[in-house]
Amino acid sequence: MSDPFDPRGFDPRDPDPTLALYLDQSLPIDDSAKRALLDCDRSGSRRWLFPLIRPALLAGFVVIKGVRAISPRRPNLNQTLHRLIHWGLRTFASPEANLLILRHFHIGTEILAFIKANAGGVEIATTPLRPRTLKDLEANLFLQHDLNVYNFIIQLNAGLRAQGRDLEPVAQPDFSMISDRFEFDPLPNGPLNRIDVQTAVEAYTPLYALLLPRKDFERAASSLQLDEVVGISVAKILGSSYHLAFVKNGHPLVRLSSLQAGYRLMMHGLDCEALHGWLRVLKHRQAQGLPLDPRAPTVARLAA
Repeated sequence: MSDPFDPRGFDPRDPDPTLALYLDQSLPIDDSAKRALLDCDRSGSRRWLFPLIRPALLAGFVVIKGVRAISPRRPNLNQTLHRLIHWGLRTFASPEANLLILRHFHIGTEILAFIKANAGGVEIATTPLRPRTLKDLEANLFLQHDLNVYNFIIQLNAGLRAQGRDLEPVAQPDFSMISDRFEFDPLPNGPLNRIDVQTAVEAYTPLYALLLPRKDFERAASSLQLDEVVGISVAKILGSSYHLAFVKNGHPLVRLSSLQAGYRLMMHGLDCEALHGWLRVLKHRQAQGLPLDPRAPTVARLAA
């Protein structure tokens, strides 16, 4: 089978949208992650199954929200939820979908670690999430991921406020925690492993709402809008807001409906991949002795 991402297959009479998106460099996303995302987008499940089941999932989601209005605290089956997520991903999700999901925990851990390392003397207790296998997800990783972000923002800003200061530009930021790649055990690739990442995310969102207390689900849904908060914190450290052009999930001061949680979760993943990719670019520029801001050489040439 030919490689859909090979530019030698380009036909100007019938340009392939997937090839255009793969070659596009507007977002600094890791190549393996971009291939996995585009493979998911091209899959039969995303093209045919996703639009068919989405109305039913949305209807079920509305019913569950009604149930949760009556019983906001029960059921509380967090462990069952994570076991179901593990089973479903192991049995039905494609290797590309599972790769993107496992990568996300590492990326989130490293972005928060970057802010912590460059924030100055602030005490922040963190729980790094580094799953190597799908089985590792059973250790409440999805719930812990949400807790990590809120706990981090609260502790960071409480510490900064107590010292009467804010994050500020760092002359030589510490990028040591930013990885070029992550190691995972072989991912399942059986005959049923065909479901793309967006269909999997949309299918799990109502389950999340059903099996977690209402407060936990709403906190998880709202956490998806913290991308902009994290992006602005990184901007203060870098002294540049360039990367905010590709952080697009909206500020959480204006909360979006949890009915959109599936789509926002996809955007959250894309925002984090792009922000981590940008930090990786800057890490390599720093190692090569180049100005951190890639626009600086252009500015210098224009001035000359």
